[in-house]
Parts: sequence; structure tokens; C-alpha cells
Amino acid sequence: MRNEERLRTRTPESRAFGQRVQLVMNLTSRLNVLPFDDLDARRTVLTEIFGKPIPDSLSILPPFYCDYGLGASFGERVFINQGCFFLDYGGITIGDRVLIGPRVTLSTAGHPVELHERYDFITHAPIVIEDDVWIGAAVTVTPGVTIGRGSVVGAGAVVAKDVPPLSVVTATSVVERKRLKPASTAT
Repeated sequence: MRNEERLRTRTPESRAFGQRVQLVMNLTSRLNVLPFDDLDARRTVLTEIFGKPIPDSLSILPPFYCDYGLGASFGERVFINQGCFFLDYGGITIGDRVLIGPRVTLSTAGHPVELHERYDFITHAPIVIEDDVWIGAAVTVTPGVTIGRGSVVGAGAVVAKDVPPLSVVTATSVVERKRLKPASTAT
């Protein structure tokens, strides 16, 4: 994974991370049992999850799952459909006017591949989703990936490398199907 950082396990830092995960798991379980039309309560819990105010134009449909919260940031007019998972310890940056389909997983963390290191570290790298991106249903985005502005990621794709701007990618191996023409103005 590019730009990978490591958090050593069994340290004060990893224990603090674990405590934050416990808190956010409790908050997401509270979020997911709220009445659907209680927008004020949802916004309050989401603010607690993310540790800061969220944009008024952000729409997250429950159920929603997050493990850390403090690593996520959102642009304006972002829509996140039901059943999404944000594992955001490594940082998730979402630009303006991004559409995220149901059951999307954004995972910024993992473990080393080498067996002798696997239980000693948590690896993490940021995910960046630029403006005007549409991510289809059940997409998984892996650590260290940037999805370029205006791109579309087809349903079910596993994105393990950067997606160029104005591209349409599909399949589990991210096959670039075509390049899109830039819009004169994005609204």
C-alpha cells in the first residue's frame, strides 16, 4: 500500500485507538436505531462520531458504520446511501458533490502481509475522493487510493489503485473503460 504508515499494537497509542473505536461503535449503534425521520438526532450523533460539526448539506442514510470517526472529512452536497462502512483511521477525505451508493466500504486500515509482522502493526493510508465522484453500490476502496474528480466507479468494484480523473472503472480489478470529457462548469 502506498503512503502506508504503521501503528504498533500493544502501545498506549494503539490502546487509545481501541478506546476510540469502542466509543464510535457505541455511537453508530445509537445512530442506527434512531427513527429515520429524526434528522436532528441523527445530525447530533454524527457530529459526535466525526468529532466536529458536519456540513448541513451532508446526507448519510442509516444504517451507517464507522470505526474511528476522527479521520473523516466531507465537502458540500455529499450523499452517502445505506449500509456503508467507513474505516477511517488513515483518513478519508470526500470532496464536494460526491455520491456514494449503498454498501460501500472505504477502508483505510489493515495489517502487514508478512506473517511475522501481521499481529504487531495496524497499517493505514488515506483515501481521497475528489469532487463530483459517483461510487456505485457495494464498491470497496482500499487504503492509499485517490479517486479523481468526476469519475464513476461501477457497482461491485474493488479499487486498489488510483482512478484517474474523469474515468469510468468497473470490475474487481478496476478496468478503465473510457475517459470522460470535462464539464465546462460543475454545479
